[in-house]
Amino acid sequence: MITPVNAALSRRRFLSISAATVAAGPALATTQPSAKWQGRAMGAPAQMQITGMDHIQAAPTFARIEAELERLEQIFSLFHPQSQLARLNSTGQLAAPAPELLDVLSLSASLNAASEGAFDPTVQPVWQALALGQSADATSTGWRHLRFDSTEVRMLRPDMALTLNGIAQGFITDRIADLLRAEGLRDVLLDMGEVAALGQRPDGGDWQVGVIAPGGDLRHRLTLSDRALATSAAAGTRVGAGSETGVGQSHILDPRTKHGADLSRIASVSAPRAALADGLSTALCLVPSADAARLVGQFPAARIEYLT
Repeated sequence: MITPVNAALSRRRFLSISAATVAAGPALATTQPSAKWQGRAMGAPAQMQITGMDHIQAAPTFARIEAELERLEQIFSLFHPQSQLARLNSTGQLAAPAPELLDVLSLSASLNAASEGAFDPTVQPVWQALALGQSADATSTGWRHLRFDSTEVRMLRPDMALTLNGIAQGFITDRIADLLRAEGLRDVLLDMGEVAALGQRPDGGDWQVGVIAPGGDLRHRLTLSDRALATSAAAGTRVGAGSETGVGQSHILDPRTKHGADLSRIASVSAPRAALADGLSTALCLVPSADAARLVGQFPAARIEYLT
């Protein structure tokens, strides 16, 4: 889990934006107005706060963010029956995929190759089987059985399905960060479970963030500016027999072995874009520690911030 230091929020359960308007300058007085919004993002509670704007001034920005989140949910949601991902999983093919879906699939292909198959969104049938208390041995997985281009996405084997949970959250974080830049907000801390830190804090310093273990203890502290951070914790969510009581396997599943990651693994990666940091942190939960530097080193702008 990643959170601004001294905040207590759950990974992949919220959207939090702290932003300073350009006009407000590098150091905001405590009397500056602020605007807050609460709603939902990708089916989870969400909140935003913009400092330097009142509610009337911020309303158009909030509306555009809401619209963008809804648009992206129509592409990436596993649970919205008419999303592009849900339709692909239902029929095994999708005509005219959205450019955003192709972007995520292209990055996923690079991560799959770099991790020697550890990062593989076709692992979704394994998760489904374990969630239903079934054996995952006969599930259909394998990135090599997926084809995609601007005209179509197609699965070459029956009963395949994709989950983009290990990368799409970072991609959505990037899209909202880009939208905020376009709105003229240059000093922003955006946290959707993955952090994008733009510019600096209102007091002129870099944004401070922390890596929090599933139990709530702070494992690592760092500063960010114009950089994203993602953390994956193998024990953050359990799946399979005993998951209701916190005993099951990790939700980060290896498509090669069809077993969960080592529950002690926590991986935190920073990069210029949250999608890359997100995908790498997921992959690092599934590769030996000795291979971690080699994997991340294939993406020169990324670096490991914390790894157990």
